[in-house]
Amino acid sequence: MKPSPTLTASHRPRLSGDFHRLWGAYSISEIGSALGSGALPLVAVLVLHVSAFQVAMLAALSGIASAAIALPLGSLIEFRTKRPVMIAADLLRFAALGSVPVAATLGALSYEQLCLVGILQATCNIAFGAASGAHLKALVAPDERLVANSRFETTFWTATSTGPPLGGLLISWLGATATLAIDAVSFLLSALGIRALRAPEPPPPAKATDHHWRRDITAGWAYIFSHRDLTALFWNAMLFGGCIMLAAPLMTVFMLRDLGLAPWQYGLALGLPGLGGILGAMCTPRLTQRYGDRTILLTFGVLRTLWLGILPLAPAGTTGLVVIIVADFLLLFSAGVFNPTFVTHRMRATADAHMSRVTTAWSISSKTVQPLFIVAGGPLAAATSPRFALAAAAVVLLTSGLLLPWKTMPDDTRGVGPRALAPLPQASQRARPNGPSFHAAIRTPSQRRLTASRSACGDRPSSPRTCATSMTRGRQPFVFRDIRFFGWSDDS
Repeated sequence: MKPSPTLTASHRPRLSGDFHRLWGAYSISEIGSALGSGALPLVAVLVLHVSAFQVAMLAALSGIASAAIALPLGSLIEFRTKRPVMIAADLLRFAALGSVPVAATLGALSYEQLCLVGILQATCNIAFGAASGAHLKALVAPDERLVANSRFETTFWTATSTGPPLGGLLISWLGATATLAIDAVSFLLSALGIRALRAPEPPPPAKATDHHWRRDITAGWAYIFSHRDLTALFWNAMLFGGCIMLAAPLMTVFMLRDLGLAPWQYGLALGLPGLGGILGAMCTPRLTQRYGDRTILLTFGVLRTLWLGILPLAPAGTTGLVVIIVADFLLLFSAGVFNPTFVTHRMRATADAHMSRVTTAWSISSKTVQPLFIVAGGPLAAATSPRFALAAAAVVLLTSGLLLPWKTMPDDTRGVGPRALAPLPQASQRARPNGPSFHAAIRTPSQRRLTASRSACGDRPSSPRTCATSMTRGRQPFVFRDIRFFGWSDDS
């Protein structure tokens, strides 16, 4: 494959002020979530003195119940404007988390309340993700989408690396309930930031007259499985995320008990590799510009599966600590490059009228599959050893590379530049009214000229090269469709 030409200054993506406001709101909530990531179970242990079984049930119930509640959310969110949904999800999380320190101060805190807070928080996370993905697709121009996703990914890894250690200090200094209050306020600030977006949001897709609630609920999965590249990426994501989540609790036992690492060394092994995710996300636009998104997606989709196999080989002592840090750094670097490219490709491959439902289906599937892997890892480690269970997870993880879309992903798309500009799906054309484009207020004059025409490529062009040829030869006008996070727990 020939590398794409270097972009000139006039072709470099220019993200709008509204994107930066949205990015700021996301950053605040992500940092708050990272600071308070361990606060809820600590409140259960330190304030209510619940058993280990109840702490485990708190986490399990939050995941399972939120997935069940979120099942119809995708179709409900799909056909509504997205910003009110995002603001409502932030305000609900603010109220739910804020109720914990209030109840603790009044002496009325209960285990049942913590379970309800956990369920509400997890459900709102799914709802916010479903709305924000579709909203970003409408807010950001096609040639800006990879840069936008890489910035969100950079923020995620920055918060993931620095938040938990700082959160531990805050919990030690202020207490778990006060740290939860800080987390709650971050969601309030996020809602205010989203409220400050200036460009009007376009109308949502029109609901089909022959819709049925059962088809609406399963439409996300139906859309995924009707597209071969999305199907391949879906199963790759489920297998990869499951193996990583299986290994996470085993690594704690492996490092502290088998390798004899001190708690400060354990914290170092958790924090330092996050720099790999930050570096990978920052490098993604330049790498994709040079090599193309297909090469990056497939190459780093494989590379991210290699490093888990090094962890079971780590010896005891300082050498083992270095091996773990280096292997995790390389794993997170590969994931940091892969994730923005993957999210961008999924946005491009998903029609507007299915964005929220596809995102919701992906999140629910992840939240269902990953606990199953974790449950399977525990008995395996108990019957053998954590080292053996980690090795088994590494072997299974290697097979996920076979599920990548080797044959179905187009070989000439680019994540940055004009060739990344995707045609407007016909379903979305019918849903959009005539008149000035939403993007006209936030795009450059050259971009506004491009939006004056329509695509000849249809809803699912079989060849991006055909679309590009139609555009350059002037056969028919062309319109460009404008278009989380996170880590692999939900999306990759």
